[in-house]
Amino acid sequence: MNKLRISILGDGGWGTTLAKLLADKGYSVTLWGAFEDYVKIVAKTRLNTKFLPGIKIPQAVSLESNLLVAVKNKDIIVLAIPSQYTRMVLKRIKGKFAQKTIFLSVTKGIEIASSQRISQIIRQELGAVKLAVLSGPTIAREVACGVPTTAVVAASSKDIRCKIQTLFNTERFRVYTNSDVIGVELGGSLKNVIAIACGVADGLGFGTNTKAAILARGLAEISRLGVALGAKAETFKGISGLGDLVTTCISPQSRNRCLGEEIGKGVNVKKIFKTMQMVAEGYPTAKSAYALSVKHKVDMPITKEVYHLLYKNKSPQAAVKDLMTRKSKEE
Repeated sequence: MNKLRISILGDGGWGTTLAKLLADKGYSVTLWGAFEDYVKIVAKTRLNTKFLPGIKIPQAVSLESNLLVAVKNKDIIVLAIPSQYTRMVLKRIKGKFAQKTIFLSVTKGIEIASSQRISQIIRQELGAVKLAVLSGPTIAREVACGVPTTAVVAASSKDIRCKIQTLFNTERFRVYTNSDVIGVELGGSLKNVIAIACGVADGLGFGTNTKAAILARGLAEISRLGVALGAKAETFKGISGLGDLVTTCISPQSRNRCLGEEIGKGVNVKKIFKTMQMVAEGYPTAKSAYALSVKHKVDMPITKEVYHLLYKNKSPQAAVKDLMTRKSKEE
């Protein structure tokens, strides 16, 4: 058993998948969940039936509901908490972890209240900790089942990104490195908004032409905002940009695409959420992304329409018409 001490905060599908991946590599991993009764059930059955049904959790994964126990004396703390709850959890662990600890964010979202990325929230709450982010086209169930997958780890420190790369690399999970933290985070977050748009097109019964248009123009507006916020344009052509966008927009398992599909079919947004077990990060991110586009004067027409669908009760048909009849322009 490898002696590196690792905790994963967040027992959703992705957090559980990463715990399994590391345990299968010989690491002892602590997986923290916020709800004590459910954590006890998962610990006993070794199954996370809510978020990753049918996947057995290895015995090397220790289930924990006490947050301070989970973060004590750890070498690496992985943050797999929904974006809107990350700050709350970070406030609770401030000063309770080892100084050497590396924080790895695997959350794809932007906080509504502040329009901040997860790495920005970590810095604001915990100070100058060692930090990296991991993102890419990573449907949790596919990774858990050993489907060949790629991802990107970004950090300003080469040593940290190489350490995380080595930690997670397997024969079926290939990790690349990148120094563009802003671009990798934004690619993973903003693609969820475009995936909702693709889902709406599916729900309306549109075809491949429509989805291709949304993907291409969606990537263009993601890149525009990313560059305005300090990211590198080429990052959005890579795995954490185009790769993640394609996966989320076409996968039947994508929560954000499924959310959009139901909206396209005419189902009320609040009614959809009542039936969803897992968080669709595109919902809060649409509001944050729209706010950022307005603040930085970046043209993001698809994001704008998704925002109006989710928060202003705009009809899918009206959104399509407004997108298709905008003033003509060069590509």
